[in-house]
Amino acid sequence: MGKKILVVEDEQDIAQLVQHYLQKEGFRSVTAMSGVDALKKVKEEKPDLIVLDLMLPEMDGLEVCKQVRSSPDTALLPIIMLTAKAEESDTIVGLELGADDYVTKPFSPKALVARVKALLRRIDRTPSSGTELYRYDGLTMNPARHEVSLNQQEIPLTAKEFGLLEHLLRHRGRVLTREVLLNAVWGYDYYGTTRTVDVHVRRLKQKLPLLEDAIVSVKSLGYKLKDSD
Repeated sequence: MGKKILVVEDEQDIAQLVQHYLQKEGFRSVTAMSGVDALKKVKEEKPDLIVLDLMLPEMDGLEVCKQVRSSPDTALLPIIMLTAKAEESDTIVGLELGADDYVTKPFSPKALVARVKALLRRIDRTPSSGTELYRYDGLTMNPARHEVSLNQQEIPLTAKEFGLLEHLLRHRGRVLTREVLLNAVWGYDYYGTTRTVDVHVRRLKQKLPLLEDAIVSVKSLGYKLKDSD
């Protein structure tokens, strides 16, 4: 069964056009005509990816993106924004909020579908259980053996430091909110504050200096591990 795409677009002709091209390529698709409807459809339909217009009634696309990224259940849901050239500053904000990609209107439906396919391919590349090594410049992580080395020298990390680093490495290039990191690393029963994440990020940077500039803080949201060169 094809992946399900949620198309959030208040202009019906554009929404139908995008749906048509997605379905031609074997995707299932559902639509939402407003920001509020989009959040409802995310919960009900559980899409694999969202195509999200910025200019929406009731709630704009930036707020939709922020709420999707703030929920542990949908924090890693791929998002492609649809923007107008005049909305360049909003596009930057959207990317900072965690959108994965954007397409500028007017756009080619085929080009949009190509972006959808490329993003889903990237998301689907999950590590093989117990055997995958994560590498980042001179850093190597072996999850199966619970080992981290920097330039072939083993660096001891606590369980939570290790879990935090593994989550950042697995989702490099993506903004992860503090709440998402808390839930992923500390678990749903953890009742600490989000400052716990800040402390552990600081510890990681102290133990692994190459992360000093690699882990970037995204204002009011969380952290992102930059893609390595």
